[in-house]
Amino acid sequence: MDGSGSWDAIDWNQIKEPRPPRSSSRGMEEFLLEDEEVYAQGHGVVLLNTDEAGILSVTNFRLLFVSQATKGVIELGTIPLTAIEKINDDVKLQPLPRQHDKKQPRELLQVIGKDMRVIVFDFLPKTKQKNEVFDALRRYSKPTHLWDLYAFSCDPSTVYQKSDPKMRLLKEYHRLFRKWFPHSGSEFEKDLRNEWWRVTKVNSTYSLCSTYPSALIVPRSISDEDLLQASSFRSGRRLPVISWCDPGSGAVLASNTDEKLVSDLCTQIIDATGSLRKLYIVDARPRANALANGAKGGGSESSSNYPRSEVLFLGIQNIHTMRDSLFRLRDYVDAHGSVSSNGTSSAVSLVGDRRNRGSTWGGGNLNSMTQFSSTLGEWLNHIQSIMVGASWIAAQIAQESASVLVHCSDGWDRTTQLVALACLLLDPYYRTFNGFQALVEKDWLAFGHPFAERMGVPTITDNNGGSQFELLRQPSLGTLSNSPNRGALGSSVSTSNTTSGQSQSSNNSSPILLQKFLVDFMDCVLSCRFGNFLCNSEREREQSGAASSCHCMWMYLADLRASGGSFHKHRNPFYDPLKHNGPLVPPAAALAPTLWPQFYLRWTCPIESQGGDLESQLHAMNKKYTEAMKAKDATESRAKDIKMKMESMQLELQREKRASSSALAMAQRAQRESVAIRKAVRSLGCTVNFATNESYVEKTEGLTYSFRRDTDAESQHDKNSDFSVSITAIEDSLVSETPSNHICESLCPFRTREGCRWPDEACAQLGSQFVGLKANFDAFDRLSVQDSYFGSE
Repeated sequence: MDGSGSWDAIDWNQIKEPRPPRSSSRGMEEFLLEDEEVYAQGHGVVLLNTDEAGILSVTNFRLLFVSQATKGVIELGTIPLTAIEKINDDVKLQPLPRQHDKKQPRELLQVIGKDMRVIVFDFLPKTKQKNEVFDALRRYSKPTHLWDLYAFSCDPSTVYQKSDPKMRLLKEYHRLFRKWFPHSGSEFEKDLRNEWWRVTKVNSTYSLCSTYPSALIVPRSISDEDLLQASSFRSGRRLPVISWCDPGSGAVLASNTDEKLVSDLCTQIIDATGSLRKLYIVDARPRANALANGAKGGGSESSSNYPRSEVLFLGIQNIHTMRDSLFRLRDYVDAHGSVSSNGTSSAVSLVGDRRNRGSTWGGGNLNSMTQFSSTLGEWLNHIQSIMVGASWIAAQIAQESASVLVHCSDGWDRTTQLVALACLLLDPYYRTFNGFQALVEKDWLAFGHPFAERMGVPTITDNNGGSQFELLRQPSLGTLSNSPNRGALGSSVSTSNTTSGQSQSSNNSSPILLQKFLVDFMDCVLSCRFGNFLCNSEREREQSGAASSCHCMWMYLADLRASGGSFHKHRNPFYDPLKHNGPLVPPAAALAPTLWPQFYLRWTCPIESQGGDLESQLHAMNKKYTEAMKAKDATESRAKDIKMKMESMQLELQREKRASSSALAMAQRAQRESVAIRKAVRSLGCTVNFATNESYVEKTEGLTYSFRRDTDAESQHDKNSDFSVSITAIEDSLVSETPSNHICESLCPFRTREGCRWPDEACAQLGSQFVGLKANFDAFDRLSVQDSYFGSE
């Protein structure tokens, strides 16, 4: 998957206000991310939702809660700073039965998140910890400058840059036109067009429209001059553009309206009979809102102005209605969840868990929510309106080869939702990981959905075309009123602690897609940890250098999937790409949405949010299977290592056996040779004494000879341990004057019962010129005695 882009980064030397100095990590080193540092900290803090004590830290990225018991990060109590919507230090709760000292005042701090969580922390009384944490949250959760965000804290040299988003958008246009994507720069200068449409670069410097991408698909018959002229009459200069086109039929999905473009769409011929293409003009707003907007000078189309055209109103409410509806849903699930911010559990949730093991929520059964059907039904009706509208748009394009023009008030909220979801239904490529990235980058990022404005984070704008940047902080649209359920928890803090009123509108598209992939996706967007979704347009992200200075979310998600293999939770195990290799047009009966438990209930009903649907159970089984396979691979690896070690030990043992056998054979041979020497020497009438040089040798007259064996076995002995052989001749005085025959019979080893073996030879006689010893030396020479036993003097 492609990484982040490689734009020219902003000159950091021009930033006059440096970041505030950072404090130490305060003992949190093992829990902090790269370049994350602690600004404030509280010890002995209790998370009332779970009644768990720990250390609460405010860093430059998040509110971090580490359990005192498990020494691990508690996910519920850990939230990115940019995902915090409100903080409240004036919280009123009913006394709880488990509270030991009811007279002791409680130091409570409430944090409300944009991701449906409401958490309350209880600080130690009579300390300054709560004030320290509260002040740090109030300061750092609302950064003043764009580069104060954690995404800009990394070293730009560590940012992986593979391609830039503008290049990826051109690559997607080539795919839509079924054209080969060139890899050389000169090829990009060539026009990309077919018989109906073309890609124009008239907005390459964003002079045509600052919130549109640098490359646009427009009708081939419309010139760049016409586009420049038409944009001057449009709100925000957002002229009609084409988001998706069918290369086979020529049908398009376009946004916003313009008379000349609409006329061009209506006059297209689609077959040999000369039939004109049908055009549907879809207004996402309720009819009453569109008419009221028209009375104020806003846009609204009539089918009577164009041949073969039809206008349809979808009745989707504006961002303010959506936001208030989502807030009421959040208040409800917090008040009635099994894990509530007031420290108590809901009886309804507990009963559902005991009886159905989570099916009450996860399976879509709404019986337990009957009394609050208006709250839930209101939100689900909004989701259903978007689903029905997108499905209807996809059906007209797929079944009638009609073109559809979608617009609303501004063309970057409801229009983006409808166009993106319709593209997902029409084109199977967008249902892949790479395709989903291309879809989001095209319809949400390139076409200017105001992420910074909707999330309440700062952005930049060019000041009079110069190089200096000023902050663009959008005001809140509408009041942030609390529901009656929220009243029990106290009122909110001042407006400085409240996020933009539009911060949740970008979430409206998430429940429509119903993919687990979007849980991690939405967490990444809300955290502002990556540079992909900062600012309000492609132009602002290019000016800020976000792509070249911040890490890429797509790379992070790709790494998550790589770590989980083919069973990762981002993958839909029920989707068959061969079966669904074309447009998806679901019937109306299938467009009845249920609550998205993995996102809306994960904080308040963790068991129900994961265990109630078949897909979750399958992912849980796949996770266990993956863990078992990893354990199996690790065990096999260890067994292989043990086997190799055993084989090595066996080889060593065999070598030792061979060496032992060789030494034993040499010892046996030495013993036999020693016996032979004894016999040979005794035949001379001498006595033989074998000993080492440490042994005592009797001092008798005779001949003593020492030598060293040249063998492998002896090489292991000490160098001074010589083997000695002492040979002592018998003195003449010991020789009796017996006849020679007696001498031969008693001493001669060559005499047998038949007589002397050599009767013709001189008989051996005792005595010599030295000691009176005489011997048959010729017979002695024929003995089998090796010379190696006698060394040279």
